[in-house]
Amino acid sequence: MQENSQPKSIAKGSFEESFIDDGFIVLTFQNNSNEIKTVEREIDSSYIQFHFCIKGSSAFQFNNGTYTLNIQEETSLLLYNPERDLPIYMDVNPNSWLVSVLISIKKFHRLFSLEADYITFLSEDNRHKKYYKDGSITPSMAIVLNQLVNYNLNQSIKNLYFKGKAYELLSLYFNRSEDANIEQCPFLADETNVIKIRKAKDIIISRMAEPPTLQELADEIQLSLKKLKEGFKEIYGDSVFSFLFDYKMEVARKLLESGDHNVNEVGLRVGYSTASHFIAAFKKKYGTTPKKYVMSLN
Repeated sequence: MQENSQPKSIAKGSFEESFIDDGFIVLTFQNNSNEIKTVEREIDSSYIQFHFCIKGSSAFQFNNGTYTLNIQEETSLLLYNPERDLPIYMDVNPNSWLVSVLISIKKFHRLFSLEADYITFLSEDNRHKKYYKDGSITPSMAIVLNQLVNYNLNQSIKNLYFKGKAYELLSLYFNRSEDANIEQCPFLADETNVIKIRKAKDIIISRMAEPPTLQELADEIQLSLKKLKEGFKEIYGDSVFSFLFDYKMEVARKLLESGDHNVNEVGLRVGYSTASHFIAAFKKKYGTTPKKYVMSLN
């Protein structure tokens, strides 16, 4: 990483680039310093940009700094403008991590050729319109993003690994019903039910150590069990307890990374009464034990 001193304690940084395929690139950048770092990259108008802030925050600068677009921790930003180039010029705040996926519109069309109407900005009406969309990073997406940043692989298989993870990330990104055509999704047209389903998600997250049963959850949000199951799957792309499992494992991973809790304490925090059950669950999700995961961070 290049570090040339700039005014206002802003240093120059550079992305780590991974070539996935023709018209498909993954950029990663970690600012682990105590100063703002600026990263730049030329990108022409034929590319769709997906930006994910895993940690900290950053600010995109457009038109020579006359317009700023912020991206916060655990949020994503999609940028596309076929009428003009959108080069990356970004101020990355201290202790911030980013992953960006750049994919040409031509490559992107091929990925969704059979479901073009599913992605809003691929329809004929929107094909030539600029597109900006922010969203949250789901627990499943967070896992993949952290794997891209924290990979520890032989260089000979790095490209293959990144290719698989990049496609997995895009599939998770578009596996959320807010990107679907609302007219094709009658459940989502019922705003009251959507509010109830989102309440259900908040409930299981707030009580993840001792979550209610599905029936108790349905009763609490005053929705039938059937509509709870169907609605949760529609909005979050997963069953209630599969979503909760991913969320718990992501919380556990972050607690382990902090170094403030041992394995037993982390297991209890996320709802496992015995260390063995927690270790088994963590290994199922990440393919390694909590202890080995912590050791790999050092």
